Amino acid sequence: MEIGAHDTKKSPLGRFTWVVLLVAALYSIYLVIHPFTPLSKLSISFLDTVQLERATHVFFLIFAGYLITSQSTPAKRTLGSWVFVALSLPFLYTFWFPNVRGVDIPLVGKLVGTLVWAVAALPAIFPRIHRYTDLLAALAAIAPFVYQLVNYEQLVYRAVLPAGWDMVMSFCLIILVLGLVNRFLGPVMPSLVLVFLAYNLYGQMVPGTFRGAKNGIDLILGKTYNETEAGIYGLITGVSQKYLVYFTILSGLIGTLGLGKVVANIALALVGRTPQTPGRVTGLASIFMGMFSGSGAADTQFVATLAKPLFERAGYDRMISAGLVATSGTIAIITPPVLGSIAFIMVEILNISYSWVIIMAIGPCLLYLISVLAYNEFYTRKAKLPPVGGDEHPTRSYALRYSTIFIPILIIIGMLYVGFQVSTAVCIAMLGFILVAYLDPTLRPRGLQPILDGLAEGFRQLIPIGTAIVAANLVFAMMVITGLPSKFSIFLGQVSGESLLLATLLTAIFSLILGMGVPPTATYVLTSSLTAPAIIGLVKANFLGYGLAPEQAVLAATLATHMFLFYYAVLADVTPPVALSAYASASVFKTDPIITGVYAARVALSKYIIGFFFLLSFTGTGLLILPVLQNVAGIGGWLIILERFFFTTAAIIFMSAATVGYTRRRLARWESWVMGLLALSLFYPYPNLWVGFIPLVLCLLFFLRRERQTIPQASD
Repeated sequence: MEIGAHDTKKSPLGRFTWVVLLVAALYSIYLVIHPFTPLSKLSISFLDTVQLERATHVFFLIFAGYLITSQSTPAKRTLGSWVFVALSLPFLYTFWFPNVRGVDIPLVGKLVGTLVWAVAALPAIFPRIHRYTDLLAALAAIAPFVYQLVNYEQLVYRAVLPAGWDMVMSFCLIILVLGLVNRFLGPVMPSLVLVFLAYNLYGQMVPGTFRGAKNGIDLILGKTYNETEAGIYGLITGVSQKYLVYFTILSGLIGTLGLGKVVANIALALVGRTPQTPGRVTGLASIFMGMFSGSGAADTQFVATLAKPLFERAGYDRMISAGLVATSGTIAIITPPVLGSIAFIMVEILNISYSWVIIMAIGPCLLYLISVLAYNEFYTRKAKLPPVGGDEHPTRSYALRYSTIFIPILIIIGMLYVGFQVSTAVCIAMLGFILVAYLDPTLRPRGLQPILDGLAEGFRQLIPIGTAIVAANLVFAMMVITGLPSKFSIFLGQVSGESLLLATLLTAIFSLILGMGVPPTATYVLTSSLTAPAIIGLVKANFLGYGLAPEQAVLAATLATHMFLFYYAVLADVTPPVALSAYASASVFKTDPIITGVYAARVALSKYIIGFFFLLSFTGTGLLILPVLQNVAGIGGWLIILERFFFTTAAIIFMSAATVGYTRRRLARWESWVMGLLALSLFYPYPNLWVGFIPLVLCLLFFLRRERQTIPQASD
């Protein structure tokens, strides 16, 4: 359902949609300056109350989202579509026939809720009706929002014992959110939310460890809609309203101002003309765009369009090209300073500084990039590809000429360092990019229309991510009510036998499997809620053995665990069968998206190993930099960090050679396996890995020696 904000203006409904998107973006930007305006003295509820600011934000997401989907081509009906509708039926049934006594929902309210369910859910299995139902769904979104504005003060006191119409509005809002997520991201995520809803309503029927309490639908609907922080407008939804919207608007502005092409040309100018140029440009451009976008799929789409001609001229295998781009594009989510939405959720959950997350993301980002570049290096040598030609190749002087484009990014970093709010820093950066574009005569757009289009496009880019975040908040709220995280922690401890190695492996697998069906944000929310308490306890016990004080061990274990979960949630974008970056890359290279996902998983195989070793010893946290610097003073801390990066980089290079099957010649299968196993040993954060490094070097020299012996001698 791709439809650009500037493309929608071709019809009256399209122009109206564009206006709604623009108003939504301007509202978000205005909230930053509101405390300094005369309106701040008037106590306007949706400008001064956090809960209502979030409610307004969610309204814009739903209203604009359904307007957009009403003008787009509907997704095809699948088995997942039927599952989504089927899972919504118990929720609808319990709405009509509450599972506890004394719940009074008006008959008219039940009819209204059923109508909203029909327009939000039924197009999943009857896609031809979507144009009209989606317009009705957009109109239906107005009622819960207005009801919230009018009755906000009373709703807060009715969270546990909601009124009848409170429950009607809550039911409508939940169904509208799930219907929109289904339209943009498919049925897996909304189906998962419905499973958690069913567990809350009928958890007493589940046997064993996961047996839950019986919660009435009045409690579920009341807390979801009326509660200030535990409901649909909770802290996770606040991440979209407080942080993410500003970065997507920034990304939209960069696109409509034409600055993305400049960034891509700078990357091309820096790598030169070699057989490795396409892969290097892909990696570097992904890093540059990741500084602005924070979206793996959007980054992949842009880089794929840029690099496709280069890959074709160099003679890359098309599937390898698509896999490289999909893998590289995912770097955006872990590229500072504009990290993905997961980083902001981590900030809210852990109550830490955003700059902490930036520092901890530097290591995984660089190592991920090295994985891509190392694989690309060995692949091009094995395939004996020629250098990329073309007279249009930008020069180094071009990169220097337009290096001013990175000044706004430095502004963000500087303002965050001195303590400014993220929203303020990003808004100042928006102004910086506008000045860069309009002050340079070679970049200057015509008129102010690109700015308006960029604002609207930025909010449009937010809608799929923002609605997924709201759905993730629903799951989070459901887990808080049932106490499921504590049950899951007990289960994980029983299954792993309190073994940190096994618990970490199980959590990594669980995260990857979950990430096959839901976006990275939802994967992180679920895994951090369900597995983090148990993992932190095991990691803390491990870290205490390194002489850390209990409070130091808890902090280091908490940071390492959440970065571990962050990293593996990111890999959802390249993990088949549902890999958003792989789908974005496949759409450009015209390849099968599932096979592209398989190639993306194979490319830079080391990416699946790096994060696994954050937790297995305290020295492993050296890859995250911050936990070591917080606990080891002086040169000792830096030595741990440097040693970890040295061995991990060496392991990545050797693992890439083993995966490709090439050093300076083709490797036999047994040679690749030997090199891969030795490389794997270097990832493990032993206190001293020099003993393992020496055999690996000797092994590599042995392979190179055989290479020289097989070179035929020239005859006299």
